[in-house]
Amino acid sequence: MPVPQADAIVLFGATGDLARRMLLASLYFLDADGFLPPGFRIVATARTEMDTPAFLDVVRGALTERSEGVEPAVWARFCARLTYVAADATQAEGAARLCTALQGATSPFFYLAISPSLYERVTAALRAAGLVDDHTRIVLEKPIGRDLETSREINTALGAVFGENQIFRIDHYLGKETVQNLIALRFANTLFEPLWNNLTIDHVQITVAETEGVGERWPYYDEYGALRDMLQNHMLQLLCLVAMEPPADMEPDSVRNEKVKVLRSLRRVTRADVTDRSVRGQYTPGVVGGKAVEGYEAERGEKSGTETFVALRADIDNWRWAGVPFFLRTGKRMPEKRTQISLQFKPVPHSIFGLASTQDLVANRLVIDLQPDEDISLTLMNKAPGISQGGMRLQSMPLSLSLLRAYEGPGARRRIAYERLLLDVIHGDATLFVRRDEVEEAWRWVDGVADAWAEAKLTPKPYAAGSWGPSGAFALIERFGRAWSE
Repeated sequence: MPVPQADAIVLFGATGDLARRMLLASLYFLDADGFLPPGFRIVATARTEMDTPAFLDVVRGALTERSEGVEPAVWARFCARLTYVAADATQAEGAARLCTALQGATSPFFYLAISPSLYERVTAALRAAGLVDDHTRIVLEKPIGRDLETSREINTALGAVFGENQIFRIDHYLGKETVQNLIALRFANTLFEPLWNNLTIDHVQITVAETEGVGERWPYYDEYGALRDMLQNHMLQLLCLVAMEPPADMEPDSVRNEKVKVLRSLRRVTRADVTDRSVRGQYTPGVVGGKAVEGYEAERGEKSGTETFVALRADIDNWRWAGVPFFLRTGKRMPEKRTQISLQFKPVPHSIFGLASTQDLVANRLVIDLQPDEDISLTLMNKAPGISQGGMRLQSMPLSLSLLRAYEGPGARRRIAYERLLLDVIHGDATLFVRRDEVEEAWRWVDGVADAWAEAKLTPKPYAAGSWGPSGAFALIERFGRAWSE
């Protein structure tokens, strides 16, 4: 059945960092670009006691910090849409306070920018307050739970209130332009798909490196660690988009069915191979960006066995990817902020060039950068300009599809990933959202890694802040005859 266009959003946790910096800014920019439907309302709610004018001052301050600034005409229109309601939404009485602000709205959606531990109580309160029907939707931030068991508990509780087609599990990485461009690159070009397999690709690397530490997030992070916080969440989504088979179309279930197949094909990590195929790390004091920083345990205030770095080899046991290793690494306090997918092609089977040129010969590589810059670069071999003795000299040259260079100019700006995703929720398009079975398959695989670590008593190895992780991360990939792309 056609999905009705949403006419309101209720933003829970509206005074939190995510809502203030990302979600409300995204809604403002959607309004500025004319994407919010006429009459669309924004109801912001949190426990903090304040009135709507005071909350608008907070929002304007957050928008002013951004380089784009605030346009008076857009701001006036945005203010007319927004209402702040102070309420404890974990209680039916608190949820009922939202009814007045939503009066007349027929298809609102609820965005839970709150701790997953509150999801069940908030959804129960919404139902008790009579705010849930067949036209309402709910948006959840990942990770959902901290393992398969807790994820199932949360999903079952949500399923008792909302149908699966009403639940939008959000992963903001899927809203990034370059991630969506990966889909276009693969399936809108005949050039790559015949080469996108184990016959031509040697291995794949996915890196998510962050320069910042855990800081004040340590109560959450100490429970989850890098494996559950980043690898289960964003990195497996990137792996699925790289590895999935071509879907029949861009309908939500067509895309998500193919991603689930990839997750089901992931080879389970066991006690027997976990030491050879994975590395855990935890940052110690060091220097990042020219500044001395503390170690994780100093930030936490006591000893901890939580990993802030993970590197591992993943294998996809299907016809397309059999024998192609996927090397994943993610960490805090790295030398630079980088999210990158690198597909290393196999070398040419035989060089027809002289000895000197053969030494110049480098296998092709496709590099997809998500941050800090959004770029897709294909490295090709090219004749070096000029003449030389001893035969033709070669050099490696990149072909770049830089989004920044392609779309730079007056008024150009880099969109927030949440803009695309919020617009999709408004129109009921779940293509870039994660289905329940997808979440549970990801947890099943990650739980296998965590269980194997526990059985092998694999503890985090120290690495200096500002480095690329413990030495074992380099040994891991070199063990299989490869090297990290730097």
